[in-house]
Amino acid sequence: MSNTQLPQMRLVEPNKTVRIGERKIVRIKRAQDIIETIAWSIVLAMLVMFLIDGGLKGITDLPTALGAISRITSLLGTALLLIQMLLIARIPWIDKFYGHDGATVTHKKLGKPVLYLISAHFLASLIQYAINDGKDVLTTLWSLMTIQDLLLATISFVLMLVVVITSLNFARRAMSYEAWFFVHLTAYISVAVAVPHIISTGSDVAGKPVQTIIWVALYLFVFLNVLWFRVIIPVRKSYRKQLVLAQNVRESSDTTSLYLTGKHLKKIEAVSGQFYFLRFMTPTQWWRPHPFSISAAPNGEYLRFTIGDRGDDTKLMQNIPLGTPVAIEGPYGLFTEERRTKEKVVLIASGIGIPPIRTLAESMAARPGDITVIYRVRNGEDASLLAEIKEICSRRGFPLHVVEGPRGAKTSWLNNDGSGNPDVARLTIMAPHVSEADVYICGPQVWTESVIKSVRKAGTPLDNIHSEEYAW
Repeated sequence: MSNTQLPQMRLVEPNKTVRIGERKIVRIKRAQDIIETIAWSIVLAMLVMFLIDGGLKGITDLPTALGAISRITSLLGTALLLIQMLLIARIPWIDKFYGHDGATVTHKKLGKPVLYLISAHFLASLIQYAINDGKDVLTTLWSLMTIQDLLLATISFVLMLVVVITSLNFARRAMSYEAWFFVHLTAYISVAVAVPHIISTGSDVAGKPVQTIIWVALYLFVFLNVLWFRVIIPVRKSYRKQLVLAQNVRESSDTTSLYLTGKHLKKIEAVSGQFYFLRFMTPTQWWRPHPFSISAAPNGEYLRFTIGDRGDDTKLMQNIPLGTPVAIEGPYGLFTEERRTKEKVVLIASGIGIPPIRTLAESMAARPGDITVIYRVRNGEDASLLAEIKEICSRRGFPLHVVEGPRGAKTSWLNNDGSGNPDVARLTIMAPHVSEADVYICGPQVWTESVIKSVRKAGTPLDNIHSEEYAW
């Protein structure tokens, strides 16, 4: 396939039927309740084991109080850290109910509690050793470094500090995705090097068969999930598909569509609205996964991703040589028709948020008029995939509103049309049924938040509003 020969757009047949109704939401929430109950039960079990083992009875002075603090913070902090690792590991059975962005948000929220607990454990242990040995803290710390397991534990603590600090908002804003990703690889190292001192010197585990079995089981569960879903499955999938970059097509001044071909594409698992993590197997890119939504419903011939020039490596990816092998991980995401509960649907996109919206418009089960598409663009002459979304809406009888030009007020997600009408009024004119519809929104985060506010004001329940961010 040459780089200059444009591929013929071939729309897939839309879904014939879709199950709708509020029971979908109820089932999802029940599953979430079960997962969260299990997670908190594990944390509670740590506290119960500590109390049963006489965690408070032995407190008679400052050193024993510090010992108790060291024990309980270690148990709770480690349990939360293992849960935190599962949340960020892109495990399909978690993604199915929370989505990648939902799991990532919870992962971030656990960052500070884990940091506080592990720090308290480290400091309480160090001060306790110093008091018992009659030495100052620095001398005690240096002497502990001569014990291999405790040296590894200290290294683990430092690595955890780095990972947690770089997860905080101020640090993430100052880091590129690539730098953040590299730093967070150390999370797995930090957990691994902490294991020996938990088993050998941890008073709540060492020499206690039941507690040892529980902790080994927890570590193995997390390790095997990460190994299977983050290593074995992606490697096997990439080997079977043998995807290569077959063509790139310029869609606008700052977006390019990449067409991947390979084997067994008729058995591709992705559905419209989902995304993959792509690794372009070049000397500089193979270790860097990047999330991109598919921009055409899977048709058995190719996978297409439309990439915008947004800094980091995205500009480089638009110029990857044809024939470059591509490894994939996924599909991920809940931005699909599976979450639909209403007959009417409103699809709203801005800029590079158009790929998943375009695929949903192409494949959703609907009659003419059931789906309304709103596409916010800076310039209609230079809007990515605009011709395709027009063709889809024309064929399927969907109202399409292309909102072009500079935006109105700073908080507005729409353009300045001169009417002076608030966003919610203009929204209800474009989509009169918005309050009784499922609304799918994809675009920049701040813009998306502004759209959600308008949709909520229009009367749409929160459970019927769907958006997904490539959170990290």
